[in-house]
Amino acid sequence: MLHAYHDPKTGGILNLICREPGFEQHPFRTRPNRLLTIAWNVGSDQTITVDGITYVFPAQSILPLMISQLFSLERPETIVAWQFDRDFYCIVDHDKEVSCVGFLFYGAKDPMFLQIDATEQRKFEALLMVFDDEFLTNDTIQGEMLRMLLKRLIIKLTRLAKNQYLNPALTEKDLDIVRQFNLLVEINYRKLHTVSDYADLLNKSPKTLSNLFALYNEQSPLHIIHHRITLEAKRLLLYTEKSTKEIAYELGFDEVSHFSRFFKKQTGLPPSAFKDQATINPSSFGKN
Repeated sequence: MLHAYHDPKTGGILNLICREPGFEQHPFRTRPNRLLTIAWNVGSDQTITVDGITYVFPAQSILPLMISQLFSLERPETIVAWQFDRDFYCIVDHDKEVSCVGFLFYGAKDPMFLQIDATEQRKFEALLMVFDDEFLTNDTIQGEMLRMLLKRLIIKLTRLAKNQYLNPALTEKDLDIVRQFNLLVEINYRKLHTVSDYADLLNKSPKTLSNLFALYNEQSPLHIIHHRITLEAKRLLLYTEKSTKEIAYELGFDEVSHFSRFFKKQTGLPPSAFKDQATINPSSFGKN
């Protein structure tokens, strides 16, 4: 079953996909989409491949996926998924309402599989029924009702994520700094490449950021910056016709040689060799 809503005012999109065999974004046959995805595995454990890396997608767990992430599912027919774009609901503009930017979306070092117990499962099933009913109600407030339901879904997921993934020693104030950092990286990674750049924007010291991230996810702030640049470089190499020189300049490198050295340090291969290898062995996309 597929429900699709197109907002006549904003052009925004909200899709609800329930157990559709064709639901997936194949990581090596299509370009990244522009929709945020919330996927719920209502079946047994299965595998999901995200940006070339394969993970176990546990039964009765929910996975938030970023725009431009490429993914494929072992059994898409056991997935319930919500997909939406910024024009329908901008999580950045509404972050004070849902508190998910830079944490639920943009901020996880690995896919965040949110486990739901039997009680939570019943709550999500009830929410799904309300979504289904609202998609079938065509009136002037349908869009606002669907936005309200989506907001409720995101808030519920954010609460689960905080309970399951956050170090108790990390305060709400600390988390807010981490979230802001992650969002700033997502916005600025093409031009800002150092931790001090982001520390200045946040009015914090680089050491403060490093200490917070040690509590948050054990990745250094510099690793997060480099990982985001590398991931975009891989996508541009594989899914565009842009030259290495064009990609280097797009990602904020003054010299192609600097970009090539950076890319080789992150992936073990120069850009041209990576592209050749990925064509032969697509699983190399997710390695760095």
